Amino acid sequence: MSTPSTLFSQRTFSEFNLLPQVQQGLDDAGFTQCTLVQAEVLPLTLAGRDVAAQAQTGTGKTAAYLVTIFTKLLSAPAPEPRVPRSLIIAPTRELVVQVADDAEKLGRHTGLVTEAVFGGMDYREQRDELLHGVDILVGTPGRLLDYLRQGVTSLRHVEVFVVDEADRMFDMGFVDDLREITRRLPPPSKRQTMFYTATLSPRVLALGYNEMRNPAEIVVNPEEITPDRLEQALYHVGAREKFSLLLGLLAQEGYSRTMIFVNTREEARRLVERLERHGYDARQLTGSVIQRRRLSVLSDFKDGTLPILVATDVASRGLHIEGVSHVINYDLPQDPEDYVHRVGRTARAGAEGKAISLACENFVFSLPAIEKLLGATIPVKFADDAMFKRVLPRPRPPAHPRHDAPRHAPSAAPPRVAPAPEAP
Repeated sequence: MSTPSTLFSQRTFSEFNLLPQVQQGLDDAGFTQCTLVQAEVLPLTLAGRDVAAQAQTGTGKTAAYLVTIFTKLLSAPAPEPRVPRSLIIAPTRELVVQVADDAEKLGRHTGLVTEAVFGGMDYREQRDELLHGVDILVGTPGRLLDYLRQGVTSLRHVEVFVVDEADRMFDMGFVDDLREITRRLPPPSKRQTMFYTATLSPRVLALGYNEMRNPAEIVVNPEEITPDRLEQALYHVGAREKFSLLLGLLAQEGYSRTMIFVNTREEARRLVERLERHGYDARQLTGSVIQRRRLSVLSDFKDGTLPILVATDVASRGLHIEGVSHVINYDLPQDPEDYVHRVGRTARAGAEGKAISLACENFVFSLPAIEKLLGATIPVKFADDAMFKRVLPRPRPPAHPRHDAPRHAPSAAPPRVAPAPEAP
């Protein structure tokens, strides 16, 4: 499905007279025309300006700040060999990996070394990579602080500092870690700083203004629900009938690339187990899954090998996954903003998509707040009996053989023996 022209501006990357190494990476990736956020941000950041930008995931913000980083680092010699000269902080491990992959692809002709550090992977291996030297460091706050506190690396030569998904830092409780990291950076007057966020909330702006020099505020394509590209539907259903209806929806809608959201890790595990029992290929993406497994699951879903991904909200922010046809809220989220972030995984960049929500008695209480945030009611649909598919019973555990005592007459009691007389 083609991306509509409304995502793109009239500007091309060639208009910025980028360094040949940077332009070649964009050409190799097929990036010719700038998206709206790139056209707004690049004239400012290439000139060294700090920015606080609000932009929907999937609109090209990663490429916007990577082009700026490449240009800045290649335009001046490194103060020391292989010390981090750019730092990119992201709230989730998946987003860190995605950004590092993009940096490797777009920067393949620059000679710059990118390293990703995040929890759940081999600590010593990542540490050794840092000791060998890195130009662009991408990391989650927790693992990065571990290395900084041990003196494995230093941020004193960072020239470009980027916080991606800045609003999520607050949601996930990383603000104190972020402040400790910024204290290890050169002062704002000695570096360029960029904040990218889904919402330019007061708390994000307050943090940004403490860490920036007169930043430009940019709002491009804020994440919103547009009925012309996203079809929404809501089914009121009892908790006991919810899985039966889900089976009917999957049969009716198809499931070539479907994300199903639940509110807890345990529910994700249970739902995957039930889907597999009914013949569906599904896997979970939650914080309880070990990191290598999470990366493998995410890769399979992105390349189309895995048709159904059952996720908690850890996967609903920041990840850029093309071609998600359906988002199903098996559990309505308790936070209204999570609804917007979840359904934003489909209908990306102007494509069409469907968002289907199942409102049971356990989570329907959040519906009024969700609709208030949307500024509209979600269209209600009614499922007929045919939509509810038969649910297979859970297999019974194998019966254990009984070990009954043999049926025979009880043995006679042993004869009583008179006690021996005591010795005189």
